[in-house]
Amino acid sequence: MPVSFALPARGETPLGVPGLYAADPLTALALRGFDPVSYRLGSAPLPGAEAHEFTWAGLVWRFASASNRGAFARTPEAYAPRLGGFDPEGMAAGRLVEADPLVAALRDDRLYLFRDAERRARTGMTLIDAAEARWPELRPEAVIGG
Repeated sequence: MPVSFALPARGETPLGVPGLYAADPLTALALRGFDPVSYRLGSAPLPGAEAHEFTWAGLVWRFASASNRGAFARTPEAYAPRLGGFDPEGMAAGRLVEADPLVAALRDDRLYLFRDAERRARTGMTLIDAAEARWPELRPEAVIGG
């Protein structure tokens, strides 16, 4: 399935936060509509609701509750996935690889998404560090000339 990109609206992206995130190609929702705050609250992410949407970094993010939406609105960079939501193993290898929002892990208190459970299982901090180092050159806005 191809990955879609959305350009951020002017003024929405704080310094140090990637300008582009992977979005669901059918809905254009970040995290395919899953609540980014819920990754920190339980063993599995919760689906967000249309009633609790927030636009940030040019995408619509959905939340399971108004309180989760509020937490994200205050510090979105704390809850949004690292590496634009792309798979760290692919990133470390120099490729933007689509990740599954249902295959996630918190590493060093940051959210990472993975292509599959096998990639998640074999990813340690050395690979995460390599992926983080490659991100500035591979982030979609750098690749497409942003």
